[in-house]
Amino acid sequence: MAALPEISDAGDVLIAGGGLAGLFTALKLAPLRVTVLAAAPIGNGASSAWAQGGIAAAIHEGDTAEAHAADTVAAGAGLVDPAIAQLLAREAPARIADLLQLGVPFDRDLEGKLAVGLEAAHSQARIVHVEGDKAGKAIMEALIAAVRAAPSIRIIEHAEAYELISAGGRISGVHALVSGKRVSFLARATVLATGGTGALYAVTTNPAEARGQGLAMAARAGAEIADPEFVQFHPTAIAAEKDPAPLVTEALRGAGAVLTDAAGQRFTDELAPRDQVARAIGARITRGEKIFLDARAAVGATFPTAFPTVYAHCQALGIDPVREPIPVAPAAHYHMGGVRTDAEGRSSLAGLWACGEVASTGAHGANRLASNSLLEAVVFGARVAEDIMNAQLPSPALRAREAEMAAPENAHLPLLQRLRRRMSAKVGVVREAGGLSQALELIEVLRDEAAGPARTLSAFENPAIAAHLMTRAALAREESRGGHYRSDFPETRPGWAHRSLLYLTPSHDPMPAQEGTKA
Repeated sequence: MAALPEISDAGDVLIAGGGLAGLFTALKLAPLRVTVLAAAPIGNGASSAWAQGGIAAAIHEGDTAEAHAADTVAAGAGLVDPAIAQLLAREAPARIADLLQLGVPFDRDLEGKLAVGLEAAHSQARIVHVEGDKAGKAIMEALIAAVRAAPSIRIIEHAEAYELISAGGRISGVHALVSGKRVSFLARATVLATGGTGALYAVTTNPAEARGQGLAMAARAGAEIADPEFVQFHPTAIAAEKDPAPLVTEALRGAGAVLTDAAGQRFTDELAPRDQVARAIGARITRGEKIFLDARAAVGATFPTAFPTVYAHCQALGIDPVREPIPVAPAAHYHMGGVRTDAEGRSSLAGLWACGEVASTGAHGANRLASNSLLEAVVFGARVAEDIMNAQLPSPALRAREAEMAAPENAHLPLLQRLRRRMSAKVGVVREAGGLSQALELIEVLRDEAAGPARTLSAFENPAIAAHLMTRAALAREESRGGHYRSDFPETRPGWAHRSLLYLTPSHDPMPAQEGTKA
C-alpha cells in the first residue's frame, strides 16, 4: 500500500499557479497567509511571461472604457457578457496603476505619458507595452520581486496540483506532487490560476505546463465548465521546428508589417480578428504554400530595438527580419473557455475561485480581443482577492480518500505527444465532425492505456479530460463562430448565440459530458 500523502497547512488561501493571475492575486490578498504552488520556477512556466503585446486599457484622451468594452464585445462574436466587458474596461486604468506602483517600466512617449500601440480589432491605440514587446517579461519580473519580498506569501516551486480536495460540500485545498512527493495542501480558500491548454496542441506558443490541469481538476470535482471549444490560434508564430513555437507579436502587424505569400503578394487584412487571419494563413499552408510576415518597409533597421524579443527569436533561428521576411504559421495560443466564474471569480463550487486563463468569466466570448488576457488576469485577480477577504471562510477539512498518482509524468510523454498531434490535426484552426469524432476516440484509447488494468489516476488523466471537454464541445457546436470554425457548418447560426456549459458525470468519468445552454 502506498504511503498517504503528507498534509501541509497552506494558510488562509492556496493558489495553484505561479503566473500573472496567481501572483497578482497573492499580492492583493495581503496580509492573509497565502501559499502559491508553481509547477515550474515562478515565471518560467507562465504564459504571461511570454506575452509580447501588452495590456489593453483606455487611458488616453479620446479613448473611453465604453469604446474598449464595445470592441471587446464585437470581437467576441456574440458570446461576450456585456456587463463583464464593461467591468473589465472600467477597472483597467486602476490595474495599470497597480502595476506601475510595483515598478513595471511601461514605455512612455516624449511627453512622459504612457505610450500606447494599436492591435487588431481595437478602434483606438490603447495597448500599454514595455520596450515594444517585453510586457509579459517585465510584468512578471516586477511581480516575482514583490511576492518574494512579501512576508505573508509562501512560494513552493516544482509543485503541480493534480486534484482538488472536496470535503463537506466545499473545496478545501489540493493534492499536489512536489518534486515527485505527494502533498495535500489544506486552506480556507482555494484559487485556480493554472493557465490554459495550449500545450495540448503540437504547435503552440504556450509553455509545456499549459496542459489544462486546472480545467480538468475543476471538472472532476463537479465544477461547471464554459466554452471549452473556443481556442484562439495566434496567426503569426515563427514557422520553425521549435516547441514551443516563438511568437511574433501582433504589434508588428499594428506597426504596418504585412502578410505575404512566397511571391511577396499580400492576401489578407493583417488587422482583422485573429481567427480570420489564422484561417487565411492556415488555408494557404494546407495547400503547401509558405507564408511570411514582412516588416522590412514598416520597421526596417529599427527592428532590433523596437521588437527585441522577436528579433532575438529570429536571430536564434538564422532569420534576419531587417533584411528578409519571417516565415509564420498559426499556433495554439489562448483558451477562451475554462472554469465558469461570476464577476467575483467564484466558481460553481463553494470554496473555489478561478482567475486568469483557466477561468471563463464571459469577457472573451468566442474570440479574445488582443491584449485583454493580461488585463483580465489582473482585473479578476484583484476581484478574487477582495471577495475572499470579505468572505466568511470555514476551516478546511481533508477528504478521507485521496487519489494516488499511478506513475510519474514522464512515463506518459509518448501518450501526450500522440494527443498533441491529434488535437492539432483534428481540433485545430479548421474542424469537422469526422475529425472531431476521431479525436474523441483516440483520447479514450490513450486514457485507457495510461490508467492500466488497475484504473488508477495517471499524470495523463488531467490533460486527457481537458482535451475531451474541448473536443466534445467543438463537436456539439454545429456552427462557426469566432475561434471555432467548422468546415461542415461554415455559417454562424443565431440559435447557437449562447455559451456552452459542460459538466462531468458524478463519477468523474468524462464520458459522456453533458452540454448546457445557460449563459
